[in-house]
Amino acid sequence: MNIEKIAKKIVEEYPRIHSEKDPFKVLITTVLSQRSKDENTEIAAKNLFKKYKTVEELSKAKEEALYELIKPAGLYRQKAKRIIEISKIIIEKFSGKVPDNLNDLISLPGVGRKTANIVLYVSFSKPALAVDTHVHRISNRIGWVKTKTPEETEFELMKILPKNLWGPINGSMVEFGKNVCLPRAPKCNICPIYKYCKWEGKK
Repeated sequence: MNIEKIAKKIVEEYPRIHSEKDPFKVLITTVLSQRSKDENTEIAAKNLFKKYKTVEELSKAKEEALYELIKPAGLYRQKAKRIIEISKIIIEKFSGKVPDNLNDLISLPGVGRKTANIVLYVSFSKPALAVDTHVHRISNRIGWVKTKTPEETEFELMKILPKNLWGPINGSMVEFGKNVCLPRAPKCNICPIYKYCKWEGKK
């Protein structure tokens, strides 16, 4: 089975539905998700957007006012500062609208390629391949790539995966990585792509 078919199988077996499409909410939620568990990110985002409904409101907020709201996501001081900075820049430089291209997105403080690509795919339906720790780790483990950084993995995967899979593969790999292909003790006995995996340590 070729890589495209294996990727499709992962996407089919572990679909991730993105209920939120609003570019600003997706952007800020992804910033909150950095080094945070999904469930904690969800709580923090819910708290934040319950009080601050728009980019305008957040651009005028005080950092200290965000601390308790986003504390569940961790690194709350750093993230509060970034969120307000991002909001101000979007108001001042982009007329209150989240930009829909990679270069402008990664110009925002605390926004790297992964975050930018998630926004491009989820909110703007653009072909964009977000590589986080799960995608990087699993792609190397199963033998798709031999890379040292997520950015290297992104560019290598773009060469071997069709564009229609770039967006979906991130969310599906995250679910696959959290439930089956775990970092330390992967559940090889229930893995749907076991026979195609090239990991030397597989059971």
